[in-house]
Amino acid sequence: MSKAPHSRTAKPHVIRFGDREVITEGLHLNFWADISHRCMTASWPGFIAGAAVIFVVFNAIFATFYWIGDNPISNVPGGAYIDYLYFSIETLSTAGYGDMHPQTHYGHFIATIELFTGIFSMSLMTGLIFARFSRPNARLLFAEHPVISIHDGLPTLMIRFANERHNIISNATARLWMVRTETTAESRTFRRFSELALLRSESPALALSWTLFHVIDEQSPLDGLGSEELSESNASFIVLISGYDEIAAQTIHARKTYDCRDIRHGHRYADIVGATDDGRVRIDYGRFHQTELE
Repeated sequence: MSKAPHSRTAKPHVIRFGDREVITEGLHLNFWADISHRCMTASWPGFIAGAAVIFVVFNAIFATFYWIGDNPISNVPGGAYIDYLYFSIETLSTAGYGDMHPQTHYGHFIATIELFTGIFSMSLMTGLIFARFSRPNARLLFAEHPVISIHDGLPTLMIRFANERHNIISNATARLWMVRTETTAESRTFRRFSELALLRSESPALALSWTLFHVIDEQSPLDGLGSEELSESNASFIVLISGYDEIAAQTIHARKTYDCRDIRHGHRYADIVGATDDGRVRIDYGRFHQTELE
């Protein structure tokens, strides 16, 4: 099978799922086919550095076109390349100080193309920066360790998280999945996703903390699985949270992945809710990650 034009074989790429790393290789990628995704996922320093490099390259190219012309720009002493570069920067950024201006048809033609390029690139850059700033982002704090202990007389898997912003997330929903390696009757291994039922999967208004409860009964995929069985099947747990942020007026999503080795059996979360001397509710987030033996 022939490769697509302008494609390249990607270097091995590491994808992280919590503490687990997956290495992907062998994909044939077209760099420009997914440039918007690359711009959105790049770090801020990388994004700004890439934009600066493109800006310099564009100006260098247009400055070269001016430089090879026959005095296309007025008030350029000696026709130095650096002066054409300055004029290109003024034109591409639409600043236009006015001390230099096109004086030939060739100069006006190149300047027209550069102005169009500048308007187009500035609009594109503005859109990308706005999209990066306005991208919904949930600030949820997840406990470092899930715990399994007795709750209401039944063994229960519990995961605690909190809204760090303390704003209201309306109609918050939570889903919990277990991923483990299983073997089929044909002795083939595959990763199975099993959703774990929660005692309460919705909250009308999430502002502080929320603990998810999954009862380990006969209907639970965790029934009969101890720490050794979970470790042998390379099990992990994925928490998905979504809701409507009333401040940002956007739907937000958050995800947290735990390895089976993160679970603390026979532990419960330390109590973080108390009362002040004047009767107000007090929440101590300094104890948020702490667990205690039953």
